[in-house]
Amino acid sequence: MKRQIISELESLKSKNRYRTLSFPNGLDFSSNDYLCLSQNRELKKSFKEGIELFGTGSTASRLIRGHRDVFERTEAIFADWVKSENSLFVANGYAANSGLIDCLSDSRTIIFTDRLNHASILDGIRISGAIKKYYRHRDTGHLAELLRKSDPSAKKIIVSESVFSMDGDICALSDLVKLKREYDATLIIDEAHALGIFGIQGGGISLDENRLDPSLIPEIDFRVFTAGKSLGLEGAFIATTSLSKEYLVNKMRTFIFSTAPIPAIAHTIQTSIALIKKMDPERQILLANAFYLRNALREKEMETLQTESQIIPVVLFDEIKALEKSARLKRDGFDIRAIRPPTVQDSRLRISINSEITRENLDALINVI
Repeated sequence: MKRQIISELESLKSKNRYRTLSFPNGLDFSSNDYLCLSQNRELKKSFKEGIELFGTGSTASRLIRGHRDVFERTEAIFADWVKSENSLFVANGYAANSGLIDCLSDSRTIIFTDRLNHASILDGIRISGAIKKYYRHRDTGHLAELLRKSDPSAKKIIVSESVFSMDGDICALSDLVKLKREYDATLIIDEAHALGIFGIQGGGISLDENRLDPSLIPEIDFRVFTAGKSLGLEGAFIATTSLSKEYLVNKMRTFIFSTAPIPAIAHTIQTSIALIKKMDPERQILLANAFYLRNALREKEMETLQTESQIIPVVLFDEIKALEKSARLKRDGFDIRAIRPPTVQDSRLRISINSEITRENLDALINVI
């Protein structure tokens, strides 16, 4: 076994795909702390208060002794924020996506997944044993063709991110809802990178009236949100109906067999939601800064995508170039990480804009990059 491990590590090194851990250093252009709440004083105070109220750990799964009333209160507050009938709080986004897909599927289910969906989605499909059908990235015409050719009697699931984590582009949500209705499919939307940034009071792409008629929100059967990005904490929510929540509590293995999240986190999420609802100015500035940087990079003829989110990929295609440029940027005080296969097909720098980045910071980055 040792030889196999050494051989595989050497293979990764030879392909420039070997990973190491490195501490945060320099201006944050790489984290998902989009609204910079992880260091917010009110959240720190709320977390300390939560520890005093509930202790430092939950002690067991929620079905054993780990359940607390704060989980139910937070689930209700979160559901109200994102215009859902109910929600379920779980350990993290990976557990939410993989567990949700696994418990909804079996070997006869056909799952139609965007080609660039997150690994947690793809792993959920793999674990479930379902039939996987990739559709071309954001290509709802291709999705419609695959649905048309599929077995009419088979259970169908369509799954997509709303804001894609590595490309920063946005799904055609209205088209996905239309196809879900036309082919009687279950629709799952992962709103991890949209929460806090898009939609009414930062409630996600599904709450953006320019992208989806508000009356159609209930047509999305399951929406997955994380608390580890814009909320500045950890954990995840699955927004759905009360009936579907009841089903997940009874069937979702990543919920049933996981120790419950720290109750103090659930307590603090309530504070985070209250703050985010009032952060429209920060959202507008953040997205304006992303637009500014994206255009400046394109003017310098750098390979990036004309997207609308806070995530800006600079595609370099080559692992060595991505690693070298990331290292140089870090030396100049910019924490921008190289993203390589298998995470993405084409190596790149993934730039993410947060609410504390200034125009001066952007101009300095543009000069260096």
